[in-house]
Order: sequence, then structure tokens, then C-alpha cells
Amino acid sequence: MVSNSHGGSRMIASPRPPHASPRPPHPAPHPEAVLESGPDALLVVSEDGIILMVNAATERMFGYARGELVGTDHRMLLAEGFRSGFRRLFVALRKERAADSDAGAQHDDLPPVEAYGVRHDGTEFQAELTYSLLSTPPNPTDPVCMTVMIRDTSHRLQADAGLREAMSLLSATLESTADGILVVSAEGEIAGVNNQFVSMWGIPRELLATKNDDAVLGFVLDQLKDPARFIEKVTALYAEPAAESHDVLDFHDGRTFERYSRPQKVANQVVGRVWSFRDVTPARIAQDQITKAMADLAEQAAQLKALAFQDPLTGLSNRQLFNDHLAAALSGPCGTAVDLLLLDLDDFKEVNDILGHHAGDQMLIEVGRRLRTCVRPNDVVARLGGDEFVVMLVGSPDPDAVAKRIVESLKVPVWIDGSMLRPSLSLGLASISEDTVDASELLRRADIAMYAAKAAGKNRYLRFRPEMMKSLIQRTEMESGLRLAVDSGQIEVHYQPIVSAKLGVVVQVEALARWVRDGELVPPQQFIPTAERSGLIVEIGTEVLLKGCTELQPWLAADRSRRLAVNVSGVQLLHGDFAELVRAVTASCAVDPRQLVLEVTESVFFADDCRVIQQLIALRKAGAHVALDDFGTGYSSLGRLQDLPVDTLKIDQSFISMIRTGAEKLPILTAMIGMAHGLGLSVTAEGVQTPAQAEYLMNLECDSLQGFLFSGPEPQAALGPAIARSAQAFAALRGGRVSGNR
Repeated sequence: MVSNSHGGSRMIASPRPPHASPRPPHPAPHPEAVLESGPDALLVVSEDGIILMVNAATERMFGYARGELVGTDHRMLLAEGFRSGFRRLFVALRKERAADSDAGAQHDDLPPVEAYGVRHDGTEFQAELTYSLLSTPPNPTDPVCMTVMIRDTSHRLQADAGLREAMSLLSATLESTADGILVVSAEGEIAGVNNQFVSMWGIPRELLATKNDDAVLGFVLDQLKDPARFIEKVTALYAEPAAESHDVLDFHDGRTFERYSRPQKVANQVVGRVWSFRDVTPARIAQDQITKAMADLAEQAAQLKALAFQDPLTGLSNRQLFNDHLAAALSGPCGTAVDLLLLDLDDFKEVNDILGHHAGDQMLIEVGRRLRTCVRPNDVVARLGGDEFVVMLVGSPDPDAVAKRIVESLKVPVWIDGSMLRPSLSLGLASISEDTVDASELLRRADIAMYAAKAAGKNRYLRFRPEMMKSLIQRTEMESGLRLAVDSGQIEVHYQPIVSAKLGVVVQVEALARWVRDGELVPPQQFIPTAERSGLIVEIGTEVLLKGCTELQPWLAADRSRRLAVNVSGVQLLHGDFAELVRAVTASCAVDPRQLVLEVTESVFFADDCRVIQQLIALRKAGAHVALDDFGTGYSSLGRLQDLPVDTLKIDQSFISMIRTGAEKLPILTAMIGMAHGLGLSVTAEGVQTPAQAEYLMNLECDSLQGFLFSGPEPQAALGPAIARSAQAFAALRGGRVSGNR
């Protein structure tokens, strides 16, 4: 079979030899035979749709006998929904014939119509119907008729269904993907896009409908930061049709797309190119955030590492780094000289109390700076905490010279916020030796030497000596012994009279704690610091207050002008219930609170805890008096006295000792007493030991005198004679006799 130009086909016959006799012509086939031999059902119907004639294929296709069909409406062979419209078809065919007649042509058929046929058994099948007008009716008397050719197309159903399913799957896949898809022909024309592509690029539908590919490309390029690079990539790919690519597109609005490109092939032939675009903006933002977070973490890790090994205030090594350096030095070659200089600042707490922690921090920074200038670059300088520093020297030829240099460097005044301060330190030096190879032991020996330097008067250095260990043991034993003394009632109270300079009689008695250990009196300067350090001073102070009020109650009750003075530690005042404790003790002992004098040192007024001041104010409101003990030995000025809740000033005995002959001119004593009186405060002089001192103070109008000139501290049983001796000693100053004592 070979297709002819009219779309039909013809058979190719064998060629006839030349001069052959002509064959007789074949008889023309009868039209009815042609009708009967066709594979398609063919019906001739009248204008009203009645079947006039059918062929054999109609009987086979529908399962009806020919006699059952002729004379019936052909629409019975069509399924519901496909039976209407016959009349319109007939009219349309007539109009088309009329139009063709006018044009000199003749086409009496219409395009095929899809429909469903109904067999005799009621089953349906897919069919294709072709209608055309019949030029000559079967009977001359019949009006114009129509032929209806019905072709069974159910065999196409499975193939069409498979194709539709494949197309549906492809379409669903393209539309469900998160990527934008663009298909471009080999000529560069847009062949297809999915909805995601249109949405991602924001391309108007009407722009796509114009089929103007250049306009679409321009719309895309306007959104990109680097359109030239976009075009360059496209050009390069179309120069190599089989190439694949992947790159990133950055938009003006901050978005980022990944672009993939692959060739589109049909039977291994490149027919175009498929572009896919993926919006990776959230991933890019997340990655940027992760990168920034990682950078921040790295920075924080570096800071934490620095904090782990560096003192944040001074920038020196911290305890951890110092320990590492010390361990490394001690594990070095045998015979390497390792020296430790352990130091802390003397009375540093008072700097914080008076000028504030900012000033204290500035002093620590300055001390660290000076320490660095006193040693070699490779020597280790560390701050262990608070005001404690350590210097490690490795292979130093003269560690004692370094220690002296450090002490001297801190004697230079420091100016902080307009105030001049003179830092002072106590330094202990310990060196590695045959019996000292352990880091903790070396550090312990330096610590012992440092405390020995403090005990020796501060502002100096001492090298460790074995006998210093003995002192440490004694301090330890002192603390454990004091704990036992408090628990077993070994703390006694002695009383020292205070004489009125105007009346010449004892008007006040100071209660003092005394420790009788194994029948011997332990000096208070030995055990009081231990009590302060260990916190036992709270129990000792309470015991002194209770015993004093109990034992002196009769003496106080005999004269309401008499008073009992007790020393109060700052540690006691930090206990929130101290004021209530004092009120409870005086009430239980029937002592008027107005007969009680609480002696405190000026350092308690600079404590960070405001409860100290509040408790003293509360006690003064209850009637108790407050005396400022050891005045002149601290940092406070006379001008501050007007702001403090005190009633009496007790001048420290170090100032009284300056009076030797009585002929001295001591403006400082004159200023102290005059200023105190000007502020409405009474003045008591401590440590009066000679008549010259007493006369000098009385000439300055000092209100009260206390010291061994009159009487030392005595137990309660010997207080009466001590009071009498005090009155007699005062009378002797005046060259008169004592008329009696109070």
C-alpha cells in the first residue's frame, strides 16, 4: 500500500509487457455490495431520524436483525445524553450544502462526533459518528435523507486512558513539585511552564499569553542582581546542547534561587532544554544564621577560654592557669629553681568600705600592673582571688631581690578618684627544696610566710622558715582551744573603771572578755582576732553582755547615771536580731537600756550591709548610747562624725602615748576633743597611764579618763576595790582627799 496525495491508498500492480492486448474491463461493483462489505455500521435515515436502510455491519455491531431496525428511530442506538441535536445537524448540513452550491463545491458531511452506542443487550460502547446528506434518496418519493456512519472506537479507550493517565501523572508531578519548571525548545522558544514557575517569578498570565518570549525574558532579568551572568550561562548552554549546569541566582529583593538545567531529549535527540528553579531563600537565611551563630559561638568560646585562664579584672593569669604553670615548672628538669611569692594587700577591705568597690577594683588593677613591672616577661603573675596575688619565678638568680622590689613598688601612692591611697602588702616567699617538690606544699609554705609577715607588722616580706609552721600550728590550736573555752564556760568578764574628769568618780565600767586557760590569762590581742576570724566573737560578745548586765545590775541600779560599756564586733551587728537580743538581755536582767554603752570601731559604719546602721539607730532609740572606739586609727575624718549615730568618742591610746611630759603641744588631740565637743559628743581617753597624761587631757576638757593610772580590768569580785582605787588616784591628781566613791 502506498499513500496517494488524497490520503487514500492504492495497490502497486505488476507492469504489463509492451504491445499486450488490452484486458477486458472489470465490471463496476454494485453500490449495495460496497455498502454491505464495509466494517462500519451504515444507516440511511430520514429527516425525522427514522432508519430507512442499514448494512450488515449495523446488525453485527448492535445485535439487532435488520427488520428490527428499519422503521425505527436511529437514536435508540445512542446512549442517553447523545440523542439530542440530530435536528440541528440536519439543518447544518442543509445550510452547508446551500453554501457549497453557491461556491460551486459540494461537501455534504460534518466532522465526526464522539458518542456512545447502545447494543441490543443494553451494553454501551464508545463510537464515532459521521453524518452526511444523501444525494439520491432510496425511494424517489422520499425527501432528502442522511447517512449515519458509526465506527466502534472502544479499542481506542484503553490506549487513550493510558495516555491520559500518563499525562495526568506528568501534569500532577510538574504541578506538585516545589520547583519552578520551564521548558524551552531548541530554537529558544518557551514550550511550557508549570504554575510554580509562574508564581516564583511573579510573571503575569497575560504576559505569558502573548507568546512574546523576549518580553518574558526581560521581566525575569529585571529581578536579578546580575542579569549579564544569567544571559551568559544561557548562551553557553545553548552552545553545548548536551551540557548540564547548576548555579545560584540572587534577586534584588533578597531572594535566592538555585537554577538547574538539563537537555530535553526525544529518542536520544536533543529537542530543547528543561530549566528548574528552586527557592532556597529560607535555607540561605538559615545557613547565614547558622554561620553567624557558629561565629558567635566561636567568639564566645574564645572569651570563655580567656575567662577560664585569665582574671577578668586585672588581665593576669587566674588560679587555674597558675596551677598549670606551677605543675609544669615542678615537672621540669631536676634542679630547676622555682620560687613562689604569695602576697595580699593589707587592710584592703577598708578601701572598699570607704571609697567603694570601684576604687578597690582600680587598686587591684594598679597592683597587678606594678607586679608585672617587677618581674621578667616569662615569670608568671596571677591573681588567685580577692586581694591575693602570686608570682612564680623559674630560674631566678635572686628571688629575695624581686620580693624587695615588689614591696618597694607598692609604697608609691595611688591616686583613685581624687583620693591618695598608699597600698601596703604582706608577702611570703617559699622556694623549692629537697623536701619541697609538691605544688600544694610549696604554696602552703608561701602562705604561711605571708601570714607571718602580717603578724610581724605588715608591709613587708618574709621568707618561709620552719619555725613559721609552729606559729601556724599555734594559731590552729588557738582556734580549737577557743571553741572549747566558749563551750565550757572558760570565758570570763573583767571590768575596767572609767573616771569622770569633772566629778572625779567612776561613772562607767567597761566589760572586757578574758580567757583563762589552764589557770593563766590569755592576752586578748591573741584570742580576739581568732574569735573575729572564726565567728566565735558572736557567742563571746553575747556572753559578755549577759554576764555584765547580770553581775553589775546592783551597781547600776544604785545610781541611774552609772553606765556599763560593752564592746560590739561588726560580726555581731551583721546578725539581724542583735538589737532585739540587747533589748531582751537588758529586760531579763532589769537593766535600763539607757545605762548601756555599745562600743564599736569606725569600720562597722562602712559595712555594705545597711542593717548595721539600722540596728545601732534602733538601739539608740531604745535609749542605749553608742561610743566610737579606737578613734583616729582608721580612714574616717572628723567631718564624718556628724553623720554617724554615736554619742561618745574614745581616743585611741596611741595618741595618748604621745603625751610624755605634759609640756608637748599636740594639736591633733586639741582638734579631736574640740571637734567632738562641737558636734555634741563626749570624749573618753583610753590608755591613760601617767599623771602628766591625765592632767594634759583634763586641761583640754576631756570628759572621761580610762587607763592603768586608775585601774586595770578586774574580775567582778575585785571591782569594788578597783573603783575605790580609781577615785583615790584621781584625788591624788588634785592633791586632795577622796570624800567617798560611788
